Amino acid sequence: MPPPRVPSVDTASEGRGGHEVTAVLWDFGGVLTTSPFDGFAAYESANSLQPGFIRRLNATNPDTNAWAGLERGELSIDEFAERFEAEAAASGTAIDARAVLDELRGELRPAMVEALRRCHTKLKTGLLTNNFSATDSNANSGYAPVLQHFDVVVESSTTGRRKPDPRFYEIACDLMQIEPTQAVFLDDLGVNLKPARAMGMLTIKVQDPATALLELEDVVGFPLT
Repeated sequence: MPPPRVPSVDTASEGRGGHEVTAVLWDFGGVLTTSPFDGFAAYESANSLQPGFIRRLNATNPDTNAWAGLERGELSIDEFAERFEAEAAASGTAIDARAVLDELRGELRPAMVEALRRCHTKLKTGLLTNNFSATDSNANSGYAPVLQHFDVVVESSTTGRRKPDPRFYEIACDLMQIEPTQAVFLDDLGVNLKPARAMGMLTIKVQDPATALLELEDVVGFPLT
């Protein structure tokens, strides 16, 4: 992986708490796209499952279950499907693992992508994603133009680590040649923001995208829309 781009001018900005922000780190699903949980809900609705079943299944043994193994690159799709369906069956529900994965193709959020583009012109940018194949699957889903706005892409499937493992964030900072205190990180899950914040990063929880962009604009100090 090439070293991160270094801005040609000093574009660091002083964010909340006096942080000198030189890098913006982004989650993908739920931040730059609609939430993958929408896909879970769509599958549950179409198959008459109890709402929230898939999220609860993934929250059971979250470090050792099939979903964790897939995102760390430890399982092939076939291996994942067998284990994931077995875990669901043990909970009393039959699911089609591949059909669940097919529901994860979220829609891009244009305002978020534009904010990413503007950040990339002034600051270092990094993608921090839990995914079984972020680069390949996103390219095949029409996401390739978005990936050009990142200096560094950090995928759980290639690092063997996944959020919220602190080592995942350390790997990202090492690749970007920054200290955690120089970064602001956007994610839609509080559990993923907590370790980043403990390391010294500024964090923004993306619930309402418009509100999150206002918070990010306040941190970086230039217009994002």
